[in-house]
Formats: sequence, structure tokens, C-alpha cells
Amino acid sequence: MLRAVLFLLLSVSPLVSQTFDFDILITGGRIVDGGGNPWFLGDVGIKGDTIVYVGPTTNRTARKTLSARGLMVVPGFIDTHSHGRRGVFEVPTAENQIRQGVTTIIEGPDGSSPYPLKPFLDRFAKVPATTNFGLMVGQGTIREQVIGLKDRKATLEEIDRMKGMVRQAMLDGAFGLSTGLFYLPGAFTPTEEVVALAKVAGDMGGVYTSHMRNEAAASLEAVKETIQIGELSGIPVQVTHHKIIGRANWGMSKDTMGLVEAARARGIDVTVDQYPYTASSTGLAALFPKWALESGQKAFLERAAAPQQRAKMRMEIATAIEVDRGAGDPKNVVMASCVSDRSLAGKTLADVTRAKGREVNFQNAAETAIELQEKGGCSCVYHAIAEEDIERILKFPFTMIASDGGIPFFGVDVPHPRSYGTFARVLGVYVRERKVIGLEDAIRKMTSLPASRFRIMDRGLLRPGMKADVAVFDAAKVIDKADFVSPHQYAEGFVHVLVNGTPVLEEAKMLEARPGRALYGPGYQK
Repeated sequence: MLRAVLFLLLSVSPLVSQTFDFDILITGGRIVDGGGNPWFLGDVGIKGDTIVYVGPTTNRTARKTLSARGLMVVPGFIDTHSHGRRGVFEVPTAENQIRQGVTTIIEGPDGSSPYPLKPFLDRFAKVPATTNFGLMVGQGTIREQVIGLKDRKATLEEIDRMKGMVRQAMLDGAFGLSTGLFYLPGAFTPTEEVVALAKVAGDMGGVYTSHMRNEAAASLEAVKETIQIGELSGIPVQVTHHKIIGRANWGMSKDTMGLVEAARARGIDVTVDQYPYTASSTGLAALFPKWALESGQKAFLERAAAPQQRAKMRMEIATAIEVDRGAGDPKNVVMASCVSDRSLAGKTLADVTRAKGREVNFQNAAETAIELQEKGGCSCVYHAIAEEDIERILKFPFTMIASDGGIPFFGVDVPHPRSYGTFARVLGVYVRERKVIGLEDAIRKMTSLPASRFRIMDRGLLRPGMKADVAVFDAAKVIDKADFVSPHQYAEGFVHVLVNGTPVLEEAKMLEARPGRALYGPGYQK
């Protein structure tokens, strides 16, 4: 009788609870582990924020089970070139990233970053966000703080000060040094000055990424300089968002990639990243000669008001429209957003020129560009890249995928679609439809390759002990929906996404969880 009573009490007692093997079990998927290995059928088990099981289908128990039957299970993607700080605090959901499987973004590219880094990273660590977030330190940002937008060499004292700033940024958690040698003030920086700063970052375990001085007719010289910086400083280098701009230059990627291959063969650590679109996006100022922009907007306005300087400026801009980013026609320059007039978003430089009552030609389009820049400028999309070059760069074994996008305000302006579609486009168009690369290689380019490059050693692979950043998608349906006319469209095909072991997308629906973390580079000291 007593034994029966005890059995009854134990069977209903709230103190007795089931013990689970996993917190989450992702079952029955085709696992692509991120290392370039062939997929296999199996399960992924997670405890807390960590992967604890990757292997054949198991009967072990879990608090929560996510079905991946008929789907691909992969590590969360790492976007190594992001402008996400523009929206990470205002749009912490980062739905545009999550819906294409991105769980980690690296910010601070093109020589531009917050400085100092610590306040920004401290703020991010306190504000719930969906994705993980890391920073590069921008050489341009540092130079501007020390020298301004001046076209001159730094003094030895100034170089020492900038080296100290790089060192502090690395201690604060930077993953390395970025340059935008196409932009101001990077364009005014001699190679030897970059080498001095890159050596500091390299000695502390960092990587060097560069928006090169030129991505058009002088691309070969720019790649050579990037390689030289790595060779002289001893830092791993990355040619970021590699592309060939301008119709006359199409096909040059054969030579630029040949330079990278030759450098690697002689022991220089060079890699590449790219986005899969035939258009770039940057400011309208990209059409302008650097001398016109030196010292900032006030100085530019003074030059633009001087008839001889304006005429010279107009001639050089017209040439850029004809042979560089304009690819031979003002209609190839499209306004993404303009400070002075939001209604111009989506209109081409040809449209705006025509609306001003001018015949559409290179000189008149250049004059229109000057007038827009006088009013604060625009962000533009430039249709000037060939598919041939995209595919050649993508096939290179050491090319990784990076959006060069951000976290946009949904429905605002007409931005480049890369913010919404980069990773899904590679999987849907270049893997499934065109078969330019294989699925396992594409996943490697989005996961373990960038993780190893930026020394994010606990992510990028589905392995026990790694952080549980995981994406699950339908390889038959994954596709980018965003295009240049209607860019505010989320990618399709991703079913589940987990960040640090927490689901943020489940059954293709966004959840409220914000498990993203600030990530810190190899030189970080608390």
C-alpha cells in the first residue's frame, strides 16, 4: 500500500521533470558543414549557445525540435563587408540579413569606422540586436582626425599618433584595418603610410581590407599596391568588393585574379570578396576628381563657384561618366537617395539632366552632377560591371561573399538591392540556375572562409563546440527578390535561422528574440 502511494505521488509531482539531451535539435536535414565537404543527412544538436552534436539522425531528446527534412542545414553566414552601423540601432531586427541567412556582420569597411571603437561596441553590447556585430578600424577615419581632408603626407609625429590609434582600436576589439584609398582622405595617403599602420594591425593578429585606389582602368596597379602593402607589412590582405568598372575595362579580372594567384604562389596571403551584381553603389562624389573635394564641402563650393575650376571639374566628371562609372551613358547613374530632394530617388542622371531642360550628353550630365553635389550630394547606383567578371571572380577559390550593403529602412529611397539579396542571389542564381560554383563551395565562401580570414574561430563551421549560428534553407526555392527598380523585397527560401543557439527565424517567420553579440578581434583586451 505504501509503495503504491509513493508511486502515485512521484508520478504527479511537479518536482520531477524530464531531462533533455539538447535544448534544440534540428532534424533530418542535408548538412553542409561549411568546410567545403559534401552534404550528408543528419541532425544538429544544440545546448545553450553551442553546437554539441552533428551527425546521423539520433533518437535523443530535445526541448525543441526543428524539422529540416528536405532542407539544407548550414552555418550562419558571415558578411565581411557591411555598412550595417547605419541602421543597426534603428532597425535591430536586421530582417534583410536574417532572411538571407546572415548571422554575423563585420563593419568599418572602406577606411570608415567609428572611432574610438569602444563606445560603439559597448553600446551595441547593451542594445538587443539580432545579428552578431564586429568592427574594423578605418584608416580614413584615423587620418581625418589627425590631418583632416588634406592632400599632403603625414609627418613622422602624425604617423606615430595614427599608429597609436590603430593599436588602441585593436585593443578595443577591431578585427583589423580597412582603407578606402578611392575616397578622401584615403586617396591622399601614400603607400608607405598605409604600410606603417597595417603593420601595427598585423602584429596584433588583424587583417587588412582595401577598397583599392581604382576599380576601373587602373585596377591592375591598384591590386599590385594592395599586394605590396601585405608584402611589406606582413599582414593578410583582402581585395574587398572586387569588381571591374567601365565597359572598356571589362574582362580585366582575368589579369587581376592572375596577380592574386601569383602573389599567393610566392607566399603572400591575399584573398578577395565580392557581391554578385552588375552595378556598384557609392556617393555621387565618385564621379568627381579628388582635387575638387579636398578639404570638404565648403572648399568644394568655393571651387565650383570659380568658372575655370568648374569647367575643369565638369570636363573630368564628363570623362568619368563616359569611360568609368557611367559606362558610356548618364542613364547608367541612378540616384538611390539625394539629400536635397528625396523625389529624385530612382531617377537617372539622364532623367535629372533632361528635367533641367538640358540635352543629355556627358558635359551637361556633369553640370547636373555638380549642381547636385552643391546641394549636398546623392547616393547612387552605377551600372558599369560585366557578368563575365563577376563569374570569374566568384570561381576563384579564395573569394568570399560580402554584401557591401547595410541595414536599410524598409521602403525608404531606392538603394542597391545587395542589402536584401546578396547571399540568396549567389545560392539561387549562381549555384542553382547558372551552376557557376557548387553549393558546398558557395557555403564555404560564406562561412568557414570568412571566419578563418577574420579569425572568428568559434563560428563558420557546424562542429561540436562551435557557437550555434545556424541557417536552414530550401535549395530549390532560395532566391533574391530585390531588384534595382524595387529593392525593398526580402529574400525567400530561408526557413529557420538561429543566432547563438536562439531561433530568430522559425518556419520563415521573424521572432522577437535578439540574441546577437558584439564580437571582438584577436588583439582585444578588456
